[in-house]
Amino acid sequence: QVKLVESGGGLVQPGGSLRLSCAASGFDLHYFGIGWFRQAPGKEREGVSCISSKDGTPNYADSVKGRFTISRDNAKRTVYLEMNSLKPEDTAVYYCATDFEADPCNAVIGGWSVNYIDYWGKGTLVTVSS
Repeated sequence: QVKLVESGGGLVQPGGSLRLSCAASGFDLHYFGIGWFRQAPGKEREGVSCISSKDGTPNYADSVKGRFTISRDNAKRTVYLEMNSLKPEDTAVYYCATDFEADPCNAVIGGWSVNYIDYWGKGTLVTVSS
């Protein structure tokens, strides 16, 4: 059974940092792409960052490029999102997600809707506020 569990969210001041973790089980993380997505109140869910299933390269939405870093530890079955220089507009529930048929990066940099992605965690709340 595929399971994704996010952790690491919290309250942080503008300019601060957080590291989110996504523990994956029920599938081999090495062979599939995985992504981080977020949903702010009243807004649609959007792609933030991903590791491509095609070639393992990291990709980022323009809004977080240069501030966020995605990484994967296959031995620990965990994906991380290091977030620096946080802004109030980064406030959202952050989800990790994967799909076994299509690359999650399609929804981060390819303009696809997130609706095609099959497996989601329950999310972790990040609040950036002074």
